[in-house]
Amino acid sequence: MSQIKRVFFGLPLAILLSLAIGPNHTAAAGRSGPGVQVTVKGSVDETVSQIRKLVADSGMMIMGELHQGKVIGMTGLKLQSETVFVGSPTIGKELFAAQPGVGLVVPIRINVYANAQGHTVVSYVKPSQELAGFGDEKVNHVAAMLDESFAKMVGMLAK
Repeated sequence: MSQIKRVFFGLPLAILLSLAIGPNHTAAAGRSGPGVQVTVKGSVDETVSQIRKLVADSGMMIMGELHQGKVIGMTGLKLQSETVFVGSPTIGKELFAAQPGVGLVVPIRINVYANAQGHTVVSYVKPSQELAGFGDEKVNHVAAMLDESFAKMVGMLAK
């Protein structure tokens, strides 16, 4: 398939996915999404940069990015929203060994956006909440450790 066709067919999917899986976009309208929502210092870009450093310092890594604001901007909606996917091959190995289906929710997504008041918000769903449905003791144990790591990282960004 040509590059143009891939972009043409992939763009509507990207827009739908960003709307469907990014409920925090509703926060720009004054509502908050599920999970942890923390108002932080700095702009969206500054916060994403700080997250990169904190993630690296924690022994994890940014495994992917989704520039939701740019994608949604193609529809005419002005939105500052960046999502990073955070994981660790070592931690992933433990999770995937216990339950191969965890790929549905790992790596963990962190969304950084500017709300209607112009404040930067970091949001994520706790790994324990995301992974609870697997009903596996080992997965739950690793998820609880991840909860602590994410809370510590985001806490360092809080106002």
